[in-house]
Amino acid sequence: MSPVIEISQQDGVGIIKLNRPEQFNCLSMALHESLYEAMDQFEVDSSVRAVLIAANGKNFCTGADLEEVSGFRDSDEDIRAFLETGLDTLRKLETSPLPVVIAQQGLALAGGLELVLAGDVVFAGKSAQLGDQHAHFGLIPGWGGSQRLPRLIGRRRALELMLSARWLNAQEALDFGLVNYVIEDEKLFDSALAYCQQLSQRSSAGLALMKQLTDRGLDMPLEQGLALELDLATPALRSEAVSEGLRAFGEKRAPKFS
Repeated sequence: MSPVIEISQQDGVGIIKLNRPEQFNCLSMALHESLYEAMDQFEVDSSVRAVLIAANGKNFCTGADLEEVSGFRDSDEDIRAFLETGLDTLRKLETSPLPVVIAQQGLALAGGLELVLAGDVVFAGKSAQLGDQHAHFGLIPGWGGSQRLPRLIGRRRALELMLSARWLNAQEALDFGLVNYVIEDEKLFDSALAYCQQLSQRSSAGLALMKQLTDRGLDMPLEQGLALELDLATPALRSEAVSEGLRAFGEKRAPKFS
């Protein structure tokens, strides 16, 4: 049996590919657990500075594995365990010190959209379509979609998408702020990888602090967020990474962060 994900590394980038193309890369318990373990592996590997999540096949991810879900719907305990596993995995991506970049082609629906929402930067192929599919089947989001979507695109747009279950094409998703870039499908993976390789040349500590400030500060009043930034920026200015950056500036060269 093929692994549910493929893991590799290239030039400082950890690469994770969803590998259930015949099932439209739907999210099983095993896939969530494998994704979490892969992130754990990359986070302790000092050679990895950024993570790229992509998918084999024509579609990125069409959500939860509903066949698997149907097998344990009679047990609240099993349902909760399945949902908590997905929540933990997506929160792992969101709070990782590593930048997480998504390369999405084809469909990203329901749980697939929730996976996209947990990334930091999203490259979409022109074939991309994104939507919250839950309402079509009498379901509601269970992996953070109802919380991340309005925070990202606003309450009215998020509610309209969830209530109608309609899909957005790549350009609409870009206009909504759901994705950062729209790329020709044949260039999608290479473009996202090149972006990750750029990130791998940055200070990993600096990028981790930027993620932390953004994640924690979003739900704070402005004054508290500014105080948090001051608390983290003060010691950061004395770090070796900043020393190397300033040396490189003075010597007119690219910095080499350890």
